[in-house]
Amino acid sequence: MQLMKQHNTNPENSAYRVNVLAVDDDENMLELLKTFVESLGYSVITASDGKEALNLLLRGEHSVDLILMDQVMPEMTGLEVVVTLKQDPVMKDIPIIMLTGDKEPEQIKKGIDAGVYYYLTKPINSGVLYSVVSAAIRDINQRNTLNAEINQHLAGFSLMDKCSFKCSSLQEAESLACFIANFYPVPSRAISGLAELLINAVEHGNLEIGYEKKTDLLNNNNWREEVLRRGVLPENKDKQVAVKLQRNEDGIYITISDQGKGFEWHKYMQVDPARAQDNHGRGIAQANAMSFDRITYNDKGNQVTAFTGVDSDIGW
Repeated sequence: MQLMKQHNTNPENSAYRVNVLAVDDDENMLELLKTFVESLGYSVITASDGKEALNLLLRGEHSVDLILMDQVMPEMTGLEVVVTLKQDPVMKDIPIIMLTGDKEPEQIKKGIDAGVYYYLTKPINSGVLYSVVSAAIRDINQRNTLNAEINQHLAGFSLMDKCSFKCSSLQEAESLACFIANFYPVPSRAISGLAELLINAVEHGNLEIGYEKKTDLLNNNNWREEVLRRGVLPENKDKQVAVKLQRNEDGIYITISDQGKGFEWHKYMQVDPARAQDNHGRGIAQANAMSFDRITYNDKGNQVTAFTGVDSDIGW
């Protein structure tokens, strides 16, 4: 099993040093993974099976931001490790890229249902590996950046029951997500979902960047530049995303409306196994599963309402 030529460009430039845990019982494969990830500029810790990986994580001797793990291993399978990690309040949010030789959608769906949003099927192509690792690192960096900004907006949120906002750019969407997250008792649980829905309204909604186009833009590392370019075009410069937040006795409702044509939202409420190796397209499903109790779209797909109840274990 061989990886193709390695990429020597870090997919996400960040001052933060990302630590990756690579887990595989195949010694040669583990060394290839280690070499490849190190070539991207990240620190790598290795484990030869699921049990060793879990013990390493539970001991807390190393900070781990991303796990790259084989699915079929002795002692403890990759899926068993995932199920255990998802029960831990500290480690349940660590992104996991699962390596599998089983291309059956049913098997991949089991992992997705357990919380694995990134998949790689063997034999592994280096281009796909690079793309999926880039997607995971991009999500990690966004989460770290947004969480660092949350504490800038703390005062007075418990006094507000209803408010409305407007935004039009990526920067405004990210800043607004940080601001609104403070309405939730645990802002870090809501922040990524809020950012996903707001950014989606800007790029897919108002600026009409479709799925395939975004795939190409991310592969060419010019997604943000294209969003900025489209944002100042005459047909787009006055478009805005409207946001309304309402705190009721039963919980918090946030409604986000864009001026786009809508999209086939039902395809993205869960991660399709056929898209598990794509470099994006899992954000709405993650928001629905991890940030809110439920997400509902209008028929057209240009308005979404996210609800989190007062008795929920998500965000409270």
